[in-house]
Amino acid sequence: MSNTRPRQLVATLTLSAIGFAAWMGSEGFTSTAIIPTQGDVPTIGYGSTRYEDGTPVTLKDPAITPQRAEQLARNLHSEEERRFRASLPGVDLFQEEYDLYLDFTGQYGIGNWRKPKSPRTWLLAGDYIGACKALLNWRFAAGYDCSTTINGKRNRRCWGVWERQQKRYAQCLAVQP
Repeated sequence: MSNTRPRQLVATLTLSAIGFAAWMGSEGFTSTAIIPTQGDVPTIGYGSTRYEDGTPVTLKDPAITPQRAEQLARNLHSEEERRFRASLPGVDLFQEEYDLYLDFTGQYGIGNWRKPKSPRTWLLAGDYIGACKALLNWRFAAGYDCSTTINGKRNRRCWGVWERQQKRYAQCLAVQP
């Protein structure tokens, strides 16, 4: 699906309901804290790594309900979204791009988003295709290349990380004019 509509200034965009629902679907719900991939930090609910007051999630935390998980995810996304918008001064995006890059920062963190060779680097330069391609560089979990196959089969360690990046990449390319 190619776009002929104009992109909008990032400062005017917010995470869409579709983007938030996609985030929750990608993360999946857990009522108790888990470590999603080897070497990762504990998460709870829909992938939240900390509570509103900044306290990190621990494996000893009490179970939460789906409603609390959604509330926690919304609060943390609002905080991340402010930092995300500030990281792209003067950049225009389609809503779909905004949602998927915000999803990226939710998974990898704003610190990684600001690193050289993240999609942000290409967006700041106006290279939207380059930004899409840069998504595929982010396929590691705790230093392990999640795109690795073992005897021609998906690795069991973190294949979902790689699948998520491939999905983002395909979605990103699909909206390019």
